[in-house]
Amino acid sequence: MNARLPDDVLEMCLVRLPLASLVNARLVCKKWRNLTATPRFMQIRREGSFLSSWLFVFGLVKNGYCSGEIHALDVSQNQWHKIDSQILKGRFFFSVASIHDDVYVVGGCSSLTNLGRVDRSSFKTHKGVLVFSPLTKSWRKATAMKHARSSPVLGISEVSQDYFLSRNQQSRAEKRLHRSRAGGATDVYEDPHRLSVRRQSRHSLDENEVSLSDTIKLTRQKHEGSGSSSRGGGRKFVMIAVGGLGSWDEALDSGEIYDPVSNKWTDIQRMPLDFGVACSGVVCDAVFYVYSENDKLVGYDVDRGYWIRIQTVSSLPRVHEYLPKLVSCKGRLLMLSVSWCEGDGQIGRRNKAVRKLWELDLAHLKWEQVSTHPDAPMDWNAAFVADEEDDVVFGVEMFKIFGQVIDFVTVFDAASTSGWNHISRNHNVAHDLDASSCMTKSMTLLRL
Repeated sequence: MNARLPDDVLEMCLVRLPLASLVNARLVCKKWRNLTATPRFMQIRREGSFLSSWLFVFGLVKNGYCSGEIHALDVSQNQWHKIDSQILKGRFFFSVASIHDDVYVVGGCSSLTNLGRVDRSSFKTHKGVLVFSPLTKSWRKATAMKHARSSPVLGISEVSQDYFLSRNQQSRAEKRLHRSRAGGATDVYEDPHRLSVRRQSRHSLDENEVSLSDTIKLTRQKHEGSGSSSRGGGRKFVMIAVGGLGSWDEALDSGEIYDPVSNKWTDIQRMPLDFGVACSGVVCDAVFYVYSENDKLVGYDVDRGYWIRIQTVSSLPRVHEYLPKLVSCKGRLLMLSVSWCEGDGQIGRRNKAVRKLWELDLAHLKWEQVSTHPDAPMDWNAAFVADEEDDVVFGVEMFKIFGQVIDFVTVFDAASTSGWNHISRNHNVAHDLDASSCMTKSMTLLRL
């Protein structure tokens, strides 16, 4: 029957398979493999809404050593898959983000004295960037960052077709300005702390006073005007990396932006003075929002290349041991944070910590509570990521109790605000993990 089916009919059948079944189907014969490996086939899958959400968890530790294993959850089938990746062995505290069908592994550390072991006593901080393709289970190297970073804050932003041209012009202008300031001289000694949050002064041109509302309005008008031409396989994206810890193990306030088309990194304006240590970030409507450990919020206008100070009406009460996490759904800026909950009707009595989901009203710059997570916050480094297509937020929490690492995955429907639901709980592989996996893990989402 397979031999008699026309190729277009066979293609219509295969394109509807879930990814795991599609991978197995490629093993049936050369015809099926060749038919399902073409760019046309993958484009039909994307445009026909045949893709499903996959969560990829990186940075897991076994017996004190970075295992290099990747755990992938097929949300539609509620099934976990384990992928062995030798190239990641010995690397920890890196960050991950996805563009199209690829996962970018950015920065990180590796031990100098105990190869593969999670050890911060003697370590090297990486500039390198690795790219993982889940569809082919293959790896490649991208151009390294300009500066070494561990645990950088990453953001992926869609840009207009003329972005790269304007970016090149801006880069050339910055080089001319730098040469005019330096007077043609080359420094013999470079200050190792020049990119850290420790510096106290900066050139006046590095600061901007811009209204967030004006920036959002201009950005939306620009994207609405080019929306019809930016859909489909021709969509262009860039990746921004800011903050993290540098080679001297101190917090950085510098940033750089990566263009996958030219495979180049470019320095961007440093974050505003006194912002503090960046702990979370997400792109929403072409603005890269970054939150600091001292509860300050800034936004980077990706199209125009400058930072905006954002003064919210009120700060969120939170337990500072749990770092807040920013996510974005359909133009809504959301944040998950942990705070104390008053109990038993007694004012001032703090007897319970809860994780809450907040939304920032971008018009009035006020945080408003959306929901409360049903589980007690046990993971200090819980990972959250949004699926823009389905308008949902996924969360992965992992913690050690009674000698075992427990993990669970929850999902929140941001469209209906009906609450949180468990979709996976305590899969068998987590039993073999070390408690340090809770701090070293990172997560991203792809639709495959």
